[in-house]
Amino acid sequence: MKLKKLGKKIINMPLTARFISFAAYWYVRFVAATARWDIRNIQNFYDNLEKYGSLIYVTWHGRVAMAPYFWDKRKTLKALVSPHRDGQLIVGVLNRFGIGNIDGSTNEHAQSAAVSLMRELKRGTTIAIIPDGPRGPSMTMTNSPLYYAQKTGKPIVGVTYSMKHAKIIHKSWDRMLIPLPFQKGICAVTKPFFVPENASKDELEKYRQEFEKTLNDLTWELDQELGLPHIEQGTLPRRRRIKEH
Repeated sequence: MKLKKLGKKIINMPLTARFISFAAYWYVRFVAATARWDIRNIQNFYDNLEKYGSLIYVTWHGRVAMAPYFWDKRKTLKALVSPHRDGQLIVGVLNRFGIGNIDGSTNEHAQSAAVSLMRELKRGTTIAIIPDGPRGPSMTMTNSPLYYAQKTGKPIVGVTYSMKHAKIIHKSWDRMLIPLPFQKGICAVTKPFFVPENASKDELEKYRQEFEKTLNDLTWELDQELGLPHIEQGTLPRRRRIKEH
């Protein structure tokens, strides 16, 4: 028991988090540099960024590993990241890619995060949101990106990727995809989604379902093309499953 407590203490140390994020950053760089990439619709993405000044960039929790690599470092991007431990590990990687962060999540600290996100969008900063994290269900859209799109008129664009022979962490709630070096990878983006300012609650739900389906279908299409198994949607973190039973 003492060893277990010591292990948890070490894992939660800030120095450990910095080391993990440092290692993750260089692993992503190594994988990206050795991969054979097929990048689809990226010009459409940047055309819309140029036209609207900023975007709402959305990706799933299980596809976050390579996402920072595809961002044009000459553009300003800030990500909404959970203040929890896994979120702070992500922050360490993002910051090394020159991407800023805003503390919060789609579930917690929503009010303060909303103010910051709205301000950044109006300044011309693109914001990134992981709408199924940190509590799930996996690959399931929350209303958070829709809210910012409705209030600012900015489009939502989904970004996803897949890689041949990638490892899927089936024991993780988000079925995290771990890419391997020297493989073929595909990165693709959805069309831009707009939410009318006067959209009703029922209409917002239709937009939510449409975007969720579009991003999931695109993700599953890439996985199928590269020979990966179908990833189940709607899984939850273990702690939440226990509480709900």
